[in-house]
Formats: sequence, structure tokens, C-alpha cells
Amino acid sequence: MFDLAGKIAVVTGGSRGIGRAVSIALAGAGAHVLVNYRSNEEAAKETLRLIEEAGGTGEALGFDVADSESVETAIRDAAKRHGHIDILVNNAGISIDQLLLRVSAKDLEMTWATNVNGAIFCSKACIRSMMRNKWGRIISLSSVVAESGNAGQVVYSSSKAALLGMTRSLAREYASRGVTVNAVAPGFIETDMTADLPETARQGIVDQTPLGRIGRPEEVAAAVVFLASEEASYITGQVVRVNGGMHV
Repeated sequence: MFDLAGKIAVVTGGSRGIGRAVSIALAGAGAHVLVNYRSNEEAAKETLRLIEEAGGTGEALGFDVADSESVETAIRDAAKRHGHIDILVNNAGISIDQLLLRVSAKDLEMTWATNVNGAIFCSKACIRSMMRNKWGRIISLSSVVAESGNAGQVVYSSSKAALLGMTRSLAREYASRGVTVNAVAPGFIETDMTADLPETARQGIVDQTPLGRIGRPEEVAAAVVFLASEEASYITGQVVRVNGGMHV
């Protein structure tokens, strides 16, 4: 089940958190994983170490998803080396949390450059190889707040909501070419992004979550592996919610 042997996967922001868990899980299913990082090469190497420790294969791939030329060059060279790109996981993202009256133009620009433009640049760079092979998977990491909203996260939540529109449009554009496009919307997950939350805030999140706990990166990764598999070949344009029931 969920055999990805022979597939080449790109995971953006794969050096830590959910991206690391996704990289390890895809490699565990047999894919050769290109672990993207922007600046922290050591963290990417640690992801590779964990992949190899688990019996998988991968390599580090450094580029900034917000730089269209860098994305195009890195993906083109990777496709040339390996012959194809089969799976793209748009995971790279940043969160700058502010109430609307404190949001700056720079906050908006930086968040959308990475979270939205980056996903579009990477999808565009990978889609040619997928079309040629008439098989591909594009999976974007959205968020529970894209659908539920959250005070103080207007910029982040709007960027993650944009990924849902992108997902549905690309699903319609490329279904006839054998490419499925889906999104995973995690709830609050144990990552660097949530590690610094005050205990009162963490408890508030747990209280809002019917399953009564914060999620694990591996639980998000499991949904990604399923969507990347042949077993999910009739699923496209959908959002898989991994949120413990926080938003239903």
C-alpha cells in the first residue's frame, strides 16, 4: 500500500517541522526526496540523515521559493538529473501574526511571496515534467485558519486560503494530463511555529479541539503520502483536514 518506488518528490521547506515529517514519510514509501531549504543547509542535512536512517534516499536542494528564477533553475536541473519530477509538496511558509491595524506592507509582501507566490512558482516549474509523464501529484499545505479564520492572523490566513483557490483551479487545468492537485489543511501541530505559544494559549487550542490535543507532524505527513499515492488517483481539487475536529 502507498508504494512510491521510483517517484521523485520535491518537498519545499523540508528541513524542519511538517516538511521534515513529510520528507521522511515520502521516502519511507519509496520516493527519492529532494529536500528543499532556503538558508539552513544543516537542518536539511539532518532531514536527510533521518531519511537514510529509515532506509530511504534523498538529497538537499537549496533555493528560495519566493525567487522565480531560482525555483525554475533548481527544478529544471533536478528534472534533468533524475529524468522527471512526480510529486511536489508546497510546504514552505512563514507566519507574521498581527492585528490588521498593525499589518505593514512588508508583512503582507513577505508572507504572500513565500506562501502564495512560492507555491505557484514551484507548481509551474514542476508541471511540465508531470504533463510529459501524464502522472503527477501537487499537494499544498494550507491551514485550518484558511477556513475558520483567526484573530491576529489576517495575513497568514488569507495566504493559506489563497492556496485553496490555487488548488481547485490547477485541479481543473491538469486533470486531463493525469495530474491531481490537492491540499492538506492542518490544525495546530507540534512544530517550531507553535513551540513558543504561551501555556494558556496552548490550553485554549486544546480546549477548542474535540480530540483534546495538539497534532503531530507525522499525522499530517500520513495524509500527504496518501494523496501522493496511486490509491488517491480519483481525488483531486480537495482539501484534507487534519485538525482534530477543530473545524468541521
